[in-house]
Amino acid sequence: MPNFSFDAQVTAALFDRTGAIFALGDGSVRFESGARNEVHDGAVLCAAVHPSGEGIVTGGDDGKVVWSREGEAVLLAQAKGQWVDAIAASPESGLIAFSAGRTLSVIDSKDAAFRRDFQHERTVSGVAFDPKGRRIAASTYGGAWLWYARIEQQQPVKLAWAGSHLSVGFSPDGGYVVTAMQDNQLHGWRLKDQKNMRMGGYPSKIKSFAFLAKGQLLATSGAQGVVLWPFVGSNGPMGREATEIGYDETSLIAQVAAAQNHGRLTAGLEDGRVWWADPAGQGLAFVKKEKGAAITALAMSSGAARIAWADEDGEAGVVSL
Repeated sequence: MPNFSFDAQVTAALFDRTGAIFALGDGSVRFESGARNEVHDGAVLCAAVHPSGEGIVTGGDDGKVVWSREGEAVLLAQAKGQWVDAIAASPESGLIAFSAGRTLSVIDSKDAAFRRDFQHERTVSGVAFDPKGRRIAASTYGGAWLWYARIEQQQPVKLAWAGSHLSVGFSPDGGYVVTAMQDNQLHGWRLKDQKNMRMGGYPSKIKSFAFLAKGQLLATSGAQGVVLWPFVGSNGPMGREATEIGYDETSLIAQVAAAQNHGRLTAGLEDGRVWWADPAGQGLAFVKKEKGAAITALAMSSGAARIAWADEDGEAGVVSL
């Protein structure tokens, strides 16, 4: 169970095939082995596992998109004069999508010459691929836009809902798009009829959400416990109540992570603690009991056997369950 003390805040924690990887606010990428890549001139703003499963792709405030593996960093794309705010990658299609200002860009990990740039009316805050890696959702002010990743000339589908949408995700079955909003709520759309789903009642902003149990549950931060929305049946969470696990009136959930095909999830708190649970089982277990700085990054390995966490002071750890 390695622990780390980094000299910068951790932007993202991820698992590739080899182990845990951390992306930092000082522009570096750190590996569980202790290796370090100097990647960006400035902070890493976003990160995703490379489509190959080897290493991570990061976006920085230097406008660069870089693929980092241990001992190697490759520049994949640039957005001159812009910050790269959000990034996503699809192992199914091999594509990587990233946002810079109002532009959503798509590149192909197998074809260096391929690039598509899609323009939006407002700044793009989040990007996500559908399960097949063929469509991309981009969150922006006023809702989410859906694009076909490879088609150059097209009109996007606009999923409209007033307000600022900060991040976006697809359900694992591809039937729903969900966004986290500026005003302490989730919003969703059922794609077959664009029916709206309002998921509110949160005391704070929802910084992260994750699907688990093969898409039957959506776990979110933003409350005193992890909020779980049911996504079973043709109506998803519509007309159904959320449940909450790990309720603690002394702190809020800052981050959640899950293994999509498994039942386990993990939560990081604003007071620095980290726990994991299986909602179908009994109880939860703390993997970090001591309090400290707020958890800013959290990941669960694809097999649900390991957790990586990091806090805003640069303390980090990797735990086997």
